[in-house]
Amino acid sequence: MKLIYLHTMIRVKDLDETIAFFALLGLKQTKRRESESGRFTLVFMAPEGQEDCPIELTWNWDGDEGLPADSRNFGHLAYGVEDIYATCQMLQDAGISINRPPRDGYMAFVRSPDNISIELLQIGDRKEPQEPWISMENIGHW
Repeated sequence: MKLIYLHTMIRVKDLDETIAFFALLGLKQTKRRESESGRFTLVFMAPEGQEDCPIELTWNWDGDEGLPADSRNFGHLAYGVEDIYATCQMLQDAGISINRPPRDGYMAFVRSPDNISIELLQIGDRKEPQEPWISMENIGHW
């Protein structure tokens, strides 16, 4: 049986804010679908050159008050990054909390505006541990 990855769906409360967050990570919108009858919008985003591995942002027009408490958005997304420290610094400069700093030069976690856990992993070899990351404590849950 052949299995083909299609996408990962996450429900979002504020579509524009969530699109902006994933754009900070370098994802671009690849497709958008509005459903008047279903009263929802689907936005697919993926890293450049990886359009076959998108996330689907689902925004319900009439609200989604269960988010994030109802746990229907799932575990986490994971992205490889070229420079874990530069990526975390860029996110932090944009006002994003680094929930699990890259103390090991390899892994960090942040949260999207909809409280989706995003794992960032250093591509290739681990970076040498360095400040300010070594001394940073975890913030909240990741």
